[in-house]
Amino acid sequence: MKVEEIINEIKSRYKDIVVRETWGETSFFYNPGNRLPNGVYFTTIKEKDGENDSSSNLNRPSVFRVSIGVGKDKYVELFGEKPARPAKGKVVELDYDFAELNRLFPHPVYAWMGWVCILSPSKESFQNILPLIDIAYGLATKKAK
Repeated sequence: MKVEEIINEIKSRYKDIVVRETWGETSFFYNPGNRLPNGVYFTTIKEKDGENDSSSNLNRPSVFRVSIGVGKDKYVELFGEKPARPAKGKVVELDYDFAELNRLFPHPVYAWMGWVCILSPSKESFQNILPLIDIAYGLATKKAK
């Protein structure tokens, strides 16, 4: 899939969201009535490596990372206990290839917060992660209240 397709799908699927594009990342916030400066994050699409986050090697052509804030319960169901928070500029201590394409795995930096991700998902894989984005959106709506 292309980044634009994913952005359009998320924009059409969820209500009361704000989309912000900054620093090579598209962020999706739940923000009904624009009551908050941004809102509550629930999903991001990152298209390039950052100073403190290069473990996914996003500077490869056509590679991007879809990150989803599924929360503790779903994270534990998928991957077991959450890891400790990594030191600044480091990744979580888990045995994953954080640069592998089209596979769901813990987020290399934010797994400790209950985030998961997938690099450059196929159409089929994106359909498989939509229920996770639904969960993240639901959590964001609860946090915004």
